[in-house]
Amino acid sequence: MRVRFGDRHACGGCGKDAHYYRAKARRSYACEYCGFQVYPTAGTPFDRTRTPLRDWFYVMFLFCASRNGVAAKEVERQLGVTYKTAWRMCHQIREYMGSLDSDDPLGGMGETVEIDETLIGGSVSGKGSGYKGNKTCVVGMLERGGELITRVAPARHKSAMHALINAHVLPGTTINTDEFGGYKDIALNGYRHVTVNHGDKVYATKDGAGVNAIEGFWAQLKRGINGTHIHVSGKHLSKYLGEFEYRWNMRQAPHLMLDRLVWSFAR
Repeated sequence: MRVRFGDRHACGGCGKDAHYYRAKARRSYACEYCGFQVYPTAGTPFDRTRTPLRDWFYVMFLFCASRNGVAAKEVERQLGVTYKTAWRMCHQIREYMGSLDSDDPLGGMGETVEIDETLIGGSVSGKGSGYKGNKTCVVGMLERGGELITRVAPARHKSAMHALINAHVLPGTTINTDEFGGYKDIALNGYRHVTVNHGDKVYATKDGAGVNAIEGFWAQLKRGINGTHIHVSGKHLSKYLGEFEYRWNMRQAPHLMLDRLVWSFAR
């Protein structure tokens, strides 16, 4: 209540600058003048929950203290709740972590953005096909010295890739990619395009161009999925991406991860 509304605030009922007192047997606070009630958890991941807030904050701490994610089974064991409750708590927190992360466009004149795609989950069918089956394609865009944005791609063809890049990278940016055909002709959209040919075992050019940083993020993401969660469905993959993206973008200040989650509830 104090984090979201402060000690006093204008009442939605009588309009007076009021102090609010805890209502008996409810998770609400009542205005000292007219009795108008506010629910501090409304509009947060804790809305209408029956789980104690202490447990919610503890699970949030686990998410911020782990590099490879937190399994719902682990939450079930530690809190003594049902798996259904633990699963819901984890997904609510992942969604919230993703919503806090900035989606401001990356790059700009004089800036460099590494872009790469990867396949997650599912299985590969067809000998030597490499890309068929029910895998999900994820595109990552990482500004050097800046933030990371990840998105589930609707397809791996050129038009889908160009649409994602145009939506999240500013014109004038130097874009580093591998030789994948989905990035072909991206320079026509106002970018400077530098390619590293992994097929020829080239992973960085003499002037430092490459996609090694974003590939480092892919390695961490896949370690978390394969080691902690074993399997992630394409339906919920965007939530896991938001979680790992939040931790990556806060990696220079890991001690502030939990504080940022808690204090962002303020009105």
